[in-house]
Amino acid sequence: MTPYDKARQLPIWRSEVDPQPLGGGITNVNFVVSDGDRRAVVRIGGDIPVHQILRFNELAASRAAHAAGVSPAVLYHEPGALVIDYIEGKTLTAEDLRAEAMLARVVALIRRAHREIPRHLRGPALAFWVFHVIHDYAATLHADGSRHTAVLPELLDQADRLERAVGPVELVYGHNDMLPANFIDDGARLWLIDWDYAGFNSPLFDLGGLAANNGLSEAQEGGMLEAYFECPADAALWHRYRAMKCAAALRECLWSMVSELHSDIDFDFAAYTARNLANFRVALSAFQQT
Repeated sequence: MTPYDKARQLPIWRSEVDPQPLGGGITNVNFVVSDGDRRAVVRIGGDIPVHQILRFNELAASRAAHAAGVSPAVLYHEPGALVIDYIEGKTLTAEDLRAEAMLARVVALIRRAHREIPRHLRGPALAFWVFHVIHDYAATLHADGSRHTAVLPELLDQADRLERAVGPVELVYGHNDMLPANFIDDGARLWLIDWDYAGFNSPLFDLGGLAANNGLSEAQEGGMLEAYFECPADAALWHRYRAMKCAAALRECLWSMVSELHSDIDFDFAAYTARNLANFRVALSAFQQT
């Protein structure tokens, strides 16, 4: 059965539907479905072990995020399909996110998600420790004959140094995929969507990922840290934050390397790998100068 057929045949629909592809996704196949006066987003995809994506976790996180008021409602689920309420609004770009007023709203939303979602989370929960993810990705790349294996020893050595620099962490419930397309502005409020990688983590990972994925300036990073922690960032926090920002960029790079081998999505993962490797090296250079 094709993803289109699966989306069309879900028993939730009240009438015949014609799912329309929803662009932008690089992990799942997504559709928008109009069913009478209701619109919904259908996410088609099973577990993805190479990316540590388990759909029971995505479902639980999505429900808890809705209960916390940060994400749209789950309307239906079955193995391989998740249906959520459609939000009419603008999907953010990195340029949108870098605007001062928007960045303040985004940081406030992330802070709320980190603290409110655990109050609504039910059942087993995962952790997302980026340094474990990095080592697991490297093992997958070795086992599957990636063209990037020659650079892995250097990257893993740097990851180990970064983990030591991060040190002990505060635990929050992280989104762990701070791409601009995961934020929607409906004109009145922001929404945070796509909980594939959700799990307990350091808040510095989402903050570092937000900066690395959206090209924040150092001044914007300082404002972000002050707004999130409600006090100016001291040298120790900057050091730990910059280390985690490097790790976030490295994880995105290795994610793309693995996707080059394992994804069926029509996307230029090779170019994405190159871009994120460059982002990592820039972040690493800034970290090493502190």
